[in-house]
Amino acid sequence: MRRMPTRIERLRAALAERRIKIGDAALNVQRAFGLVWEAHRPSAVIMAACTLTGALLPAAQAWVGKLIVDGVVAAIAARLSATDGVRQVLPLLVVEFVLLVAQSLIGQVRSLAEHVLHSRLNLSINSRIIGKALELDLAHFENAEYYDKLQNARREADWRGLQIVNGGFYLVQNIITLLSFGALLLRFNPLLAAVLFLATLPAFVAQSQFAELNFRVLSWRAPEFRKLSYLEHLLTDYDAVKEIKLFGLGEPLLARYARLFWKFLKEDQDIAQRRSLASLGWGMLATLSYYGAYAWIVWRAVGGSISLGDMTMYLSIFRSSQTTFEAIVYGLSELYENGLFMSNLFSFLALTPQMPVVRSPQPVPATTQRGIEFRDVWFRYPAQESWALRAINLTIRPREKIALVGPNGAGKTTLIKLLTRLYDPERGAILLNGVDLREIDPTELRRRIGVIFQDFVHYHLPAFENVGFGQIEALEDRPRIEGAAAKSGADEVIRELPEGYETTLGRWFHNGRDLSGGEWQKIALARAFMRECELLVLDEPTAALDAENELRVFTQFRELVADRMAVLISHRFSTVRMADRIYVVEEGALSEMGTHAELLRLGGTYARLFTLQAESYR
Repeated sequence: MRRMPTRIERLRAALAERRIKIGDAALNVQRAFGLVWEAHRPSAVIMAACTLTGALLPAAQAWVGKLIVDGVVAAIAARLSATDGVRQVLPLLVVEFVLLVAQSLIGQVRSLAEHVLHSRLNLSINSRIIGKALELDLAHFENAEYYDKLQNARREADWRGLQIVNGGFYLVQNIITLLSFGALLLRFNPLLAAVLFLATLPAFVAQSQFAELNFRVLSWRAPEFRKLSYLEHLLTDYDAVKEIKLFGLGEPLLARYARLFWKFLKEDQDIAQRRSLASLGWGMLATLSYYGAYAWIVWRAVGGSISLGDMTMYLSIFRSSQTTFEAIVYGLSELYENGLFMSNLFSFLALTPQMPVVRSPQPVPATTQRGIEFRDVWFRYPAQESWALRAINLTIRPREKIALVGPNGAGKTTLIKLLTRLYDPERGAILLNGVDLREIDPTELRRRIGVIFQDFVHYHLPAFENVGFGQIEALEDRPRIEGAAAKSGADEVIRELPEGYETTLGRWFHNGRDLSGGEWQKIALARAFMRECELLVLDEPTAALDAENELRVFTQFRELVADRMAVLISHRFSTVRMADRIYVVEEGALSEMGTHAELLRLGGTYARLFTLQAESYR
């Protein structure tokens, strides 16, 4: 039977875990400063200079104030005239004025540097997050844990990073200021300096505990927070609003949104209330200690042990020291909390692609001589037990056109994902010109393949970009863009828009024009026709087109791919007849292969489906 840990063992484990977290937070703070330094060094240097200069001003102001008071007392004792007395302390008044102006100037310069740094840091961190997302494999995007990490990384990373730097600089400033105060207080009574530290320490411990609790709660709720964001998007999105209104889903979904929101609100309020009560309790202890020290300073002044200027300085220092020490404690707690939150960013940036990329990729000839071969390929999606593809053996010869048919979910699109190396096979290999795709640079491979998936993207951008994205290097080549649009039938659609090829498509932006499903599909096909590639893949390319436009597109398609390899995935048997060979995919395996006539003679799945579809047109 497993032994339960004792209370002492649990305490030791908790302390060890806390030491690890403090170490992680400290490392994150160091790395956050590195991010800031990379984001904009001039602003970081200016903030550091303002920190060092501003740290020494309070002690200097207190010392000058003491000298002014002692000067006034001395003038009164010497029975000097008002004019002579003012003349005696005037240089000190000028020095105090300069110190106040310097303090104000430093504050403004620092505020400006902080504003510039925040903008630069926001760009730097978001660029890193997006860059990491672009670097990762498709497998990450099909995993809910990835989106939880992305949510946590994006939520507050730039703000927390700036808070670390800003808080770190203020912390250093306050520590230097407190040390200068301490040097002056030690002249009076070392015990008072100890009171400053011991009275504020419990509040720091309490604050750090609640900082860790807040971090845990916000990190754990990432999946639910994504659901909250999804419901908000669903209730305000154009594509969903029609169905939501027709089915009366608005109020029920809004109620779900409100339940999640109030759940988060109650959790946050509970933590905030407990944090406030702890701060109030320990704050009262600190206040009593401070006022006890206050009374001691006044008593010494009344007894004549110190001058009136000394009393004024010590009271000012002690009052400022209280505020400064509380700021240090709060700053340390906030730095710890922000350091914990930055771990979300750094853990996301630490994600690595699962598919290996060879350091020295194999060169691929300019033209493919041996085509593409699937050699006993097996594949299943991450965290799935069932095979999506089983024992796939398939060859696409140079200039050959093949078609993939079969029921939904049979594995047709998965096969294309492997061909474009969005995934790697678990068993077997895919060869291009006799070279395993895993030995080829993925970027070079994808340049040679043009794919339009059935769930193609609707870019809410100008029409010419929607087409030109098919070959990004030719985005400014307007004749080529218009030629590709003419081949797919999109040119007629675009020219009827108010600003032609400059018209923004979709409804996200001002003056955007939305298109019908068939019109969007013509745009997507034009994007495919833009591509200069050896292999063109169309996944359900005409699902939203009428029969006339479908015939026109495939007439253009046959001309376009005359000297290229092509893969066509379609449920319409009238379109797949153009293929040199047709493969039937069922339950992840190839069940039949041949030309249209051969498969009809075989009398198998293809013949049955073709007959059923043909009957529906009679």
